[in-house]
Parts: sequence; C-alpha cells; structure tokens
Amino acid sequence: MRLFLAAAAALIGLSGPALAQGALGANYNEHYEDVDYRELEKAGAKWVRIFLPMPQLDRQPAAEHGAVKTILEAKARGYKTILTLKYPYNRVPFPKAGGEEYQRQLARTDAVLPLVMGKVDILVIGNEPFIESRQQDWNPNFNAFYEGLAKRVIAYRNQHCGAQCATALYMGAMNKLNNPKWRTATTERWMAFVKETPELAGVTIHPHLGAIEQSKAFLDYVLPRMRPEQKFIVTEFSLIWWWQQNMKKPVAPAFADKYQAPRTAQNWQIIKAALETPFPKAQWDEYLKMSPWFENRKFYLANQMKIFRETGRLAVATYGFKQGSSMSAKWGPDKTPWLLNSVFAGRTIRPEADGTAAPNYMWFDQFKRLQNK
Repeated sequence: MRLFLAAAAALIGLSGPALAQGALGANYNEHYEDVDYRELEKAGAKWVRIFLPMPQLDRQPAAEHGAVKTILEAKARGYKTILTLKYPYNRVPFPKAGGEEYQRQLARTDAVLPLVMGKVDILVIGNEPFIESRQQDWNPNFNAFYEGLAKRVIAYRNQHCGAQCATALYMGAMNKLNNPKWRTATTERWMAFVKETPELAGVTIHPHLGAIEQSKAFLDYVLPRMRPEQKFIVTEFSLIWWWQQNMKKPVAPAFADKYQAPRTAQNWQIIKAALETPFPKAQWDEYLKMSPWFENRKFYLANQMKIFRETGRLAVATYGFKQGSSMSAKWGPDKTPWLLNSVFAGRTIRPEADGTAAPNYMWFDQFKRLQNK
C-alpha cells in the first residue's frame, strides 16, 4: 500500500508547482505591506512568498489578515504563491503535543486552510521550527507537535482538495545544517517524516551563511533523506553572517574621501546615515562597490542559484525582495544587516520618480537575469 501511495505521489509531483524547476521568486517574510506589483514586474518576478505568524489570528479573522489577503491577491494577479505558516515558540517553553496550546494552533490552522487550500501553489508547514524554538526543546515532543499539525493539513487537503490539488505541501525550513550541533536526532526524525509521508512534496531549507561553500552541507543533508521524486524549496538564503562580520570595520577610504565621511566611520554607521537620509542611488551603489567585502561577493545570488539548480531537485527559491521595516528598526552596530540582501533598497536609497523603491546594486540585475534561466 505504501509503495502505491509513493508512486501516486510521484505522479502528482509531475504537475503543478513541482514543474517550477529552479524558479527564483520574491520573498517578503511577514512584510505583506511591502508588496508592490510595479516592483515585481520590473524585476520579472513570477513567485511571491509571505509567512503568516499564526498567533496573530487571535486578533483578527484569518480572512482579514494582510498576509492571507495579499497572497490571495497575488495569486489572482497571476503570480505563483508560497504561504508559510509560522508557529513561534523561541521565547517560551515548547508546548506539549496534544495539549491546550497545540489545540489552539490546530484551530488557527483550521481557520486558514479553507481560504488558501487549492489556491496558493505551495503551503509550508512551519517557518523555521528549529530557530523558532529553544534548543532544549528539540525532542520527540517537538516532532510530534509538528507532525500533528502536518497531518491536520494533509487530512484537510485530502478531504477538500483531492489528489489533483493545486497546492503542494512542504515541511518548514531546516536551519544551520552546516553546524553539526544542528544535525540531531530531531532533525533526523523531521526528515524521516518528510520521506515517509506521500502527501509531502519535500522540505524547505534556509541557508543563511558566512560563505557560499556552507550551502553544500544543507543539500548533502536533505537530499539523501528524501524520496527521489521529492524536491526542496529555499524560501530564504543569503550571506548575512558575512555581511555582519564587516559591520564594525572601517568604511572603504575611497568612499569616505569622496563623500566627506570620516575614515574612522564603521560600515554600520554609513548604513545608519543612509537610513536617516536615504542616499542617491549612485552614492549607495558606490558604497557597496567600493567595499571589498561586498564587491568580492557581488555574484553570490547567481552563484548560489547555480548550486541549487545543479541538484536537479530545486522547485523554487525565493530571495529577500525589499528592505522592510524590521530591517531598519533599532539600527546599530549589532543589528543583523538583512537590508543588504534586498533586491529593492527602498530604505537606504531615495525612491524612484514613480514612487517605487530603487533597485539595489547587483541584486536587481542578477535577479532579473535569473528569471530566464
């Protein structure tokens, strides 16, 4: 019976989102308010990804939440869509599978499923479960909690959407697999559940790295632990930890001299100045171009997509598309510089004449070119 189900799942995988082999899309995380279809069109983007923090559904009906409304609007406009259901517990003890909080999460999930099942192209169960929990909570209860949520989603899909459902299901993202401490019995069980569950199209990874070579550890871990027809998606990826290593280092002297900044200024301070009074595009571009730590890695996006695509098993990857409010809030020397990843730099560069965000140095051009490969 299991062999039959696996074969059926393989056939289902030949249609719909699975055919988006190697696609590159726009990731907004929780910032649905930043979706601007003019910017998506300029970049040639065809995929949109948003995540939904599930506890927020206690404050408003699911149908009224901006993440749900925006992802459905994007779909109606012809975009392929990914909605991730986020269950955060990184600041509290992880709840018991089957307990009261688990039941609340089931209810929140039940409220979303009728709105999105059969409409969004990919639904991801769990955003970054391992980061959004405490390491001491990575135990069989952790697995049972997420497996129960996944089974609930699968049961709804089977009952209301059927074998040819347009929504593919993926389990949420594996983090920091380049660190052996993050490869545990809990991650092994996570992948075993993905492999043995025919209704799951695969797993998500989030390679936020200090060096592109570290992405190999993610692929080496997840690919052998899935069925051959299963794929992976990458809803977030970047060189964020390399950028952060350079924030407290002095600005490039050539930039400091040209724009009358102190040579002792650190990179985080230059970015702070751009956030307080956005630079002309030429000035921001020159800041990055004159910074060897950025310029020497300016082809990261294309190089990383090449690595993902060469596996033959990438369904879709989505890259940080726009500098969001959370990226600039409380900016300081220890702030994680996510805004350096963005395809559009609407907070560090003055807006375009039409009111859209300005394209970021290097990322915009690569993103657009990668749409045609």
